[in-house]
Amino acid sequence: MAGKTSNTAAKIRKKTATQPAAAEPKLLSGGNPQIAKGYGDAPVQAYIAAIPDWKSAVGRRLDALITHTVPGVNKAVKWNSPLYGIEERGWFLSVHCFAKYVKVAFFRGTSLHPLPPGHSKQKEVRYLDIREEDEIDEAQLAAWMEQASRLPGERM
Repeated sequence: MAGKTSNTAAKIRKKTATQPAAAEPKLLSGGNPQIAKGYGDAPVQAYIAAIPDWKSAVGRRLDALITHTVPGVNKAVKWNSPLYGIEERGWFLSVHCFAKYVKVAFFRGTSLHPLPPGHSKQKEVRYLDIREEDEIDEAQLAAWMEQASRLPGERM
């Protein structure tokens, strides 16, 4: 039998060789990546990696700033958006991509000082929209993130 391959080994090689590579995430309207719901850093990093164009760099900067500002922050992807929160308090922030900007949502934004500039139809939510040409005030963003992380968050 030396030099011969068993049928089982041949089937395994054939199956492995014909399996398609992992598909690129589907981009929804505005270029928002469709990422499966998941908890932890890995799904958030998959979301960030799938963001098209200049918005991916913004996603990386935001994620790094949140992680640095709020040590031990919990992460998840739900509803095709990364969420950031504190275990006992809930989610305090989300990120979502649109065609021309990245939206940062502070779930208790009306309690932040100064108020983030974007209004919402939801009573307590405030937004910050980041466009390609915008200068990001990381000191102000970090202050909002730190404040938001101390507030009661959303249960989702």
